[in-house]
Amino acid sequence: MSRPFPPRQYPPRDFTRVNNKIRAREVRVIGDNAEQLGVMTLNDALAMARQRGVDLVEIAATANPPVCRLVDFGKYRYEQSKKDKETKKHQHANKVKEIQLSANIDPHDFGVKLSHAIDFLCEDMKVKVSLRFRGREMAHQEFGFGQVQKFIKEVAPYGHPDAPPKLIGKGLNVMLSPLPRTKRAKNPNPNARTYEEQDAARAAEEKAAAKQAGKDDKRKIPTDAAENGSFGQAPFEALNANGRK
Repeated sequence: MSRPFPPRQYPPRDFTRVNNKIRAREVRVIGDNAEQLGVMTLNDALAMARQRGVDLVEIAATANPPVCRLVDFGKYRYEQSKKDKETKKHQHANKVKEIQLSANIDPHDFGVKLSHAIDFLCEDMKVKVSLRFRGREMAHQEFGFGQVQKFIKEVAPYGHPDAPPKLIGKGLNVMLSPLPRTKRAKNPNPNARTYEEQDAARAAEEKAAAKQAGKDDKRKIPTDAAENGSFGQAPFEALNANGRK
């Protein structure tokens, strides 16, 4: 049984209501220079926008009353796109890499893990340092705490702990965040990428992802099917032809 009404079409998440598409009766209006113009009816706000030669853009639809801004819609979209790019640029810092230590770790292994942590922090990644006590090591937790404190001290020029090391069950954990680039020491690894190379690599990744997304959205009809008028149903046509014979 077919549905009596077509399905309701919901607007996309990034949909922005402009001018006559705003549904509220009253709105709080903000000028182009961020000045507060107060609460007024929608008709008065639209008249003010027309008088200034700009658009009325809804920027906070869930507020009571909704907040609208007097601004050229093209300028508003350009500002939003710049903010989105800045947000994506800093999303790399949300990646977390884990480094596992032990209470009796070998000095060479400690140095290798320290080098990895420095590389991650210089790549603007967070580092989770975890140490798990095994067996009778729980009776001498001071050795584990000493290893973690030593690790934090060694990476101090590159990152800082978000909170003191915390013991949860048999595990000792601490999260390290990278320092700002202006305050961070240079990576001692000679093969490490520079900040310019990192930014270029991220830009290339974003460009490739956007290009791949564009390819996935395109749906092409096979040319041979379109020319034959069958749209990929040639086997059925062959059966019909045999039946007619």
